Amino acid sequence: MSTAIVRGDTGIPLTIIETDNYAAWLEKRPVDDKNWLNNSGYQGDGIGLIPDISGKIAGVVFGVKSVADYYICGDLPKQLPSGDYYLQADEGLQARAAFSWCLGSYQFTRYKKDRDQQQEFAVLVVQSLTAVENAQRLFAAISLVRDLINTPAEDMMPEHLAEAVIGMAKPFGAAVTQIVGDELLAKNYPTIHSVGRASVHAPRLIDLRWGDDSHPKVTLVGKGVCFDSGGLNLKPAEGIRRMKKDMAGAANVLGLAHLIMSNRLPIRLRVLIPAVENAIGSNALRPGDIITTRKGITVEIDNTDAEGRLVLCDALAEACNEKPDMLIDFATLTGVNSAALGGDMVGLYANDIALSREIADLGAGIDDPGWPMPIYKPYEYQLNSEVADTLNRSTHKLGGAITAALYLNKFVDEDINWLHIDFIAWNDRKRPGRPVGGDAYGVRALLAYLQKRYQS
Repeated sequence: MSTAIVRGDTGIPLTIIETDNYAAWLEKRPVDDKNWLNNSGYQGDGIGLIPDISGKIAGVVFGVKSVADYYICGDLPKQLPSGDYYLQADEGLQARAAFSWCLGSYQFTRYKKDRDQQQEFAVLVVQSLTAVENAQRLFAAISLVRDLINTPAEDMMPEHLAEAVIGMAKPFGAAVTQIVGDELLAKNYPTIHSVGRASVHAPRLIDLRWGDDSHPKVTLVGKGVCFDSGGLNLKPAEGIRRMKKDMAGAANVLGLAHLIMSNRLPIRLRVLIPAVENAIGSNALRPGDIITTRKGITVEIDNTDAEGRLVLCDALAEACNEKPDMLIDFATLTGVNSAALGGDMVGLYANDIALSREIADLGAGIDDPGWPMPIYKPYEYQLNSEVADTLNRSTHKLGGAITAALYLNKFVDEDINWLHIDFIAWNDRKRPGRPVGGDAYGVRALLAYLQKRYQS
């Protein structure tokens, strides 16, 4: 939990104002403040510190392009001198400020020599208890996502990911079980086993359950490829460098699960994470191999680097056995999805286009963007195999994100509301509240959708 925000009504006054309105605001200030800001050259953009007669900070004005920005205060915890800063504002601005202030206090210092010497952040004080509590819940979930993705693979293999799930579940009283190693074959999860069998880190299916049996069931599935070498279709150096993040689907699913449980949504939650390392060894999956999946569909392996959809398909088939009211999967599945949408926006693939459009609209309103993408069935011919029911990857150069979704769609029952999220889950540039590294994408939009669907 972040200590960077508290509820209260005292502290150094902080004013957040749009730059275009600065001149009008300045006219209403006391003469001393006006003279100081004018003589110091402040123009209403960024931080302006206002001293008292003794030289101490008496107030802060922060000029921004738009007060509607959800990451509005993302830099302030580290830029302002330590102290308490009181923001008197409407409920909406308090909520955005608290959320972004928390995210701006995030640090990943596990591997730093001075990791125990945490920076002393400036503290935001707001009157709204709702703003503080919501921001704290969001910060806890997003920090979990970031920590999991940022942790290098040597410390985030399937067994470590399972430990993280157990640790996250315990405070909420959620139950966690695992199917590990060759037990996957005995219990008919052949594709999860096939992808992970070459690693010294045993593959597994992690299964979390929480909630009242009388509530609607929502099942989340997250791709948990803890490191992806590409298998025998080895990735090039550039492509392999950040493959510790190939379990970001699992991380984001756990972030969403954390929010569902901490907000106590009236949902019967199940989380399925197929956790593997896609390694190279004498028993590694080969191009041309044919696997009979949990659903009974045979898959010919065209490329061992299209492994995420293999581990997901068994988990999706299992999820459908319980007929959830809603099924959602997150996966860093295809590079071509990000080639189309960039890194900031998730691809929303749903078997009902109205569903993806609604989530996109909700995300747009809270700066968690996604774009409805088609599951265009005429492209299914690209997955045709001469010797099996399907290929695991299209051999055509175009439409790869769509054919990946089409592959997954084969394992989802038509009568189940299903959403597939394809994303990169990585910030490649530093922005307010968003450091370089792994991050949560689509999680806040999905929370908003689930709250609307099940709480209204």
